[in-house]
Amino acid sequence: MEFLIASSFTDSLGRLNGQEQKAVKTTAFDLQLNPASPGLRFHKLDRAKDPNFWSVRVNDDVRLIVHRTTGSLLLAYTGHHDDAYAWAERRKIERHPRTGAAQLVEVRERVEETYAPTAPPPAPTVVPKPRLFDAVSDDNLLAYGVPPEWLADVRQATEDTLLDLTVHLPQEAAEALLNLATGATPPLPAPAQADPFTHPDAQRRFRVVASSEELARALDYPWEKWTVFLHPAQRRFVERSYTGPARISGSAGTGKTIVALHRAVFLARRDPTARILLTTFSDTLANALKIRLHHLAGNEPEITNRITLGPITGIGRALYTERCGAPQIASPDMLRSLLLDASAQVKGHSFTPQFLLGEWSDVVDAWQLRSWEAYRDVARLGRKTRIGGRQRELLWSIFDKVRQGLAASNVVTWSDVFGCLAETFSSSPAPFTHAVVDEAQDIGVAGLRFLASLGANRPDALFFAGDLGQRIFQQSFSWKSLRVDVRGRSHTLSINYRTSEQIRACADRLLPQSITDVDGNAEGRRGTISLLSGPAPTVSLFTDANAESEVVGRWIAERLRNGVPPQEIAVLVRSPVQQQRAHTAVQKAGAQSADLTVNMETTSGRVAVGTMHLAKGLEFRSVAVIACDDEVLPLQDRIENVADDADLEEAYDTERHLLYVACTRARDHLLVTGVRPGSEFLGDLLDNQS
Repeated sequence: MEFLIASSFTDSLGRLNGQEQKAVKTTAFDLQLNPASPGLRFHKLDRAKDPNFWSVRVNDDVRLIVHRTTGSLLLAYTGHHDDAYAWAERRKIERHPRTGAAQLVEVRERVEETYAPTAPPPAPTVVPKPRLFDAVSDDNLLAYGVPPEWLADVRQATEDTLLDLTVHLPQEAAEALLNLATGATPPLPAPAQADPFTHPDAQRRFRVVASSEELARALDYPWEKWTVFLHPAQRRFVERSYTGPARISGSAGTGKTIVALHRAVFLARRDPTARILLTTFSDTLANALKIRLHHLAGNEPEITNRITLGPITGIGRALYTERCGAPQIASPDMLRSLLLDASAQVKGHSFTPQFLLGEWSDVVDAWQLRSWEAYRDVARLGRKTRIGGRQRELLWSIFDKVRQGLAASNVVTWSDVFGCLAETFSSSPAPFTHAVVDEAQDIGVAGLRFLASLGANRPDALFFAGDLGQRIFQQSFSWKSLRVDVRGRSHTLSINYRTSEQIRACADRLLPQSITDVDGNAEGRRGTISLLSGPAPTVSLFTDANAESEVVGRWIAERLRNGVPPQEIAVLVRSPVQQQRAHTAVQKAGAQSADLTVNMETTSGRVAVGTMHLAKGLEFRSVAVIACDDEVLPLQDRIENVADDADLEEAYDTERHLLYVACTRARDHLLVTGVRPGSEFLGDLLDNQS
């Protein structure tokens, strides 16, 4: 008998307390080992519309809802007695007559009380909103996975009612309708298959569990963290052959990390001799990737053993150590001291320490300029402050002294490390046949030069995933100048799987509809849709921090009362200076807090508190972004220390990106707060509430 598990089951399991979850898991294991065991107490659900729904007793109050046929047993839902029975009575599992995919369908007559297919009769002066799908035939709507009994409701849908409707539909149908409503023409689903549970659309919600080990993994992790589902629209980017470097972009929540992860595993499976580098820019994100890689291919050591995963600096340090010995990296304080000392020794200039540090970091060190001639001829891309020939000579005399100081101290910069590796692998065999890079927008010049040396000119050698709208750590620069040209091989994902439509639409207001990189590659946000729906974000300003913490505390307490686990809530701030305000808000809620770290397990049972930077790449059900005060966001110290016009524009852009990143960490609930007059960026979000 085939044993399956549904996403609705893992979702419902997460809403029970620890003891109840343990009891449900024990019953689930008993069912898998022997579904005919006399110790299992099956009860036929007479009021259910689906005759194959049964209840299994877990304890006096908790029930497990299963869908049982002669060939399969599916774990569908678990909950307290009345809740579990009510869930089963308003759903059925059936094969779609057109697509052939197994669907979990809400019974139409049971949701009439919560969903009205038509709005109340409008007042005589109100023009009714046009229906969205009048031009789409019933046949096509069925082809997109709309259940037959929901066709009439879909026909009545307007822009005001569509989101309320889609939450009741199977995911593939909701996705297609949202695409059609925004002017896109989605591809028709895959043809029907003999087994309705093996259809790609069915695999969004049902998973065959082949062993007790797989069941244990499914029960220990939420659905999205257990095995990473790959949408058919994403799969073609994962399995495509590329003639050169390729890049996948998309706004927050569109699955770029999932695509990168599957790409690495796909390359390893396709070629048993392949050696894959899977990397990103930070320890925190690399740790998250490791967990997901384990969920995806942890039972395939022949695959995972050929995937080297780590932050790019960690990879660089290890490779450099093998060839040249452990590098001694110059600290920021040491570099600043060397620059100040060299500047004092060179007379006849008026360059500020801020300008010198920016010129060193973004031009001299980043591009590994080691001679006067190289600096004299460099284009200084991105630097708007013009400097003449005499000024360049003075600058180089300063930077040359810095290089001498670094050499005398036997220390190097990260750019030196990656520059050495790039030079090495440009003329000798590289340790990797392929490199897959997540959050590529925050990989710097030196890191990209190293990656290019691994095979910029070989097919399928380089694969990048990132979002220019989330670039918060690096200045923009020309990839093409480093032989990484993604033109013609750059694709954008447009379906958001993580963040509710209300949060996505609100956060997107912070960014332009299209962002173009230095090489002219545009990443568009128009047409992005979310498959989730939820309450609108709340943006509030207060007279002082105490008033803010009181309201944020009540908001957190309400989330906890509504069943959101503490570790699924985060309170984010701009910098460590504001973190105490976040801890105070959590205390007001009567909860415990934990600082965000590389190891997220430390926040279990506690509300996560941290900076917006540390939250990059993470996700939570509920997020409060607080202390968005004037002169905090954008950070006034950063703005005042900018010495180049280009840096000023860059500073404002990355501060705005930072708020976007923080807001899009939320899946279901978002609260943004500050003390009046508040951050200038909040105007866009406040407009969203008008």
